[in-house]
Amino acid sequence: REFEKIKGHRNKLLEFHKKIANLYFLDPACGCGNFLIITYRELRDLEILVLQELNKTGQLVTDISAIIQVDVNQFAGIEYDEFAVRVAEVAMWLIDHQMNIKVSNTFGQYFVRLPLKKAAKIVNGNALRIDWEEVISKEKLNFILGNPPFVGKQLQNAHQKADMNHVLGEVKGAGVLDYVTSWYIKAAEFIQNSLIRCALVSTNSIYQGEQVGILWQELYQKYKIKIHFAHRTFSWSNEAKGNAVVHCVIIGFGVQDIENKRIFDYADIKGEPTERKVKNINPYLTEGNDLIILKKIKPICNVPEMIKGSQPTDGGNLLMNDGEKEEYIRQEPEGKKFIKPFISTDEFLNNKRRWCFWLTEIQPKELKQLPLLLKRVEAVKEMRLASSKVATIKWAQFPTLFTENRQPKTSYILIPSHSLGNRKYIPLGFFTPDYIANNSCLFVANANLYLFGILTSEMHMAWVKYVCGRLKSDYRYSNTIVYNNFPFPETATEKQKQTVETCAQAVLDTRAKYPDSSLADLYDPLTMPPDLIKAHQKLDKAVDLCYRPQPFTSELNRIEYLFELYEKLTAPLLSTSKQKTTKRKNPQ
Repeated sequence: REFEKIKGHRNKLLEFHKKIANLYFLDPACGCGNFLIITYRELRDLEILVLQELNKTGQLVTDISAIIQVDVNQFAGIEYDEFAVRVAEVAMWLIDHQMNIKVSNTFGQYFVRLPLKKAAKIVNGNALRIDWEEVISKEKLNFILGNPPFVGKQLQNAHQKADMNHVLGEVKGAGVLDYVTSWYIKAAEFIQNSLIRCALVSTNSIYQGEQVGILWQELYQKYKIKIHFAHRTFSWSNEAKGNAVVHCVIIGFGVQDIENKRIFDYADIKGEPTERKVKNINPYLTEGNDLIILKKIKPICNVPEMIKGSQPTDGGNLLMNDGEKEEYIRQEPEGKKFIKPFISTDEFLNNKRRWCFWLTEIQPKELKQLPLLLKRVEAVKEMRLASSKVATIKWAQFPTLFTENRQPKTSYILIPSHSLGNRKYIPLGFFTPDYIANNSCLFVANANLYLFGILTSEMHMAWVKYVCGRLKSDYRYSNTIVYNNFPFPETATEKQKQTVETCAQAVLDTRAKYPDSSLADLYDPLTMPPDLIKAHQKLDKAVDLCYRPQPFTSELNRIEYLFELYEKLTAPLLSTSKQKTTKRKNPQ
């Protein structure tokens, strides 16, 4: 774009040529040098265009070797694998040779750089341990770019965890962060008091869920980072053997603010993006203020609490499938009254059935008269005693009880903690307190149809998509991040609420028409029944009207509105605390 503006202006072209010949690039996770190679190729192509344009202004190229300025020594990289380092070094010389041939063909003069006097500086080392200043001078550097390793917290080995602790040791909650975030912190630290700009390819997990608050609070507060551009989620794979397709983002940032910020949206994650100019980009890669949504113990709105289900920690001894239950009742019918349905995410979504012994009110005499059940209880005790966890060992003295009992005493809404990312709606359901909710689920007790309608709406799902954590592309719903921070409608009238309740009941009634189909089937985008789709669409409209009379035109439109509403709901808390501080400082 800069080049297009200066065409025909000889002096500006000469200045521009000098500028690009003095741009320096660092890839601190360069692998075999792919990003450096492409960047160098593009820079050489731009140089050729500049020289062609200078020809048009009357400056004839008589000796091409005297005016080619862009060279491989403008590039630096850091790579852990020594073989990849050697490949990158050679690859940079090879692309240089290819571009020299292109120069020769373009200007009709033979051009070659032999003997090889300059080289890209590719350092073999751990980028999270070495000082980047030793690789390239901070005063000289213009851009940091790269594709650091994608390793989630569950897959990090001991060395990688040690690396992260080295970089992020003082960051509270850093244990949940992906490996790639270490490069963000390292880059942010390196570019302080400079005009260096950065852009890193990352898995999309770093702008979703609890990682956002931990990473970006550090980047904003300590390093004063501003996001300059963002490519929102797209699908990416390479030709490496066994390489899986991953969902990626690219985030461009620096310490200085800029006016022309850009978001690149992908309607199809495998297609081409559309560019949108925005005033500001927040860590959720949408237009809006630099807000960060952190875990909250209580909801920000006046709604019932959402709680995690009960955890048995029993080694399976208190749980049964249909066959095991029938066999037990056949042998010990008196124990039937202590058996209750047990609901985990799997049972709920896939129409499966499991059962558990719920022994909170069993009398010692009753248990003594049930030898098969007593044997199971004894196995629970042994399992807990054999645990390496102190808390579990302590629970061995209560072998009849779940280690975590949060079972509600009223009817409740059940929410699965994990749900496929291709579903338009996360399936929810109502249960009576006789159904024991497992810790793979969340629940809201004393809930009504209005709350059910809001939670299963397109409006809530927009919030889920941006705020909840992900496992690959699947949702990991949480009470502390998603539900407790969700901005419920503040001004809905009783009539509007009644409409939501009517539409919510219609969704439940429509689902009931398909007793042989699981919720997984009913909410699969390919098999979702048309009447259920229509019932949800009516519910969506009813919920939208609880927020505002104007329709929402897109998912982005919804989430940007919700972020604004979230700021309004939480701002009074901030302003109040600031006022109190001011009063203390100025008692007069």
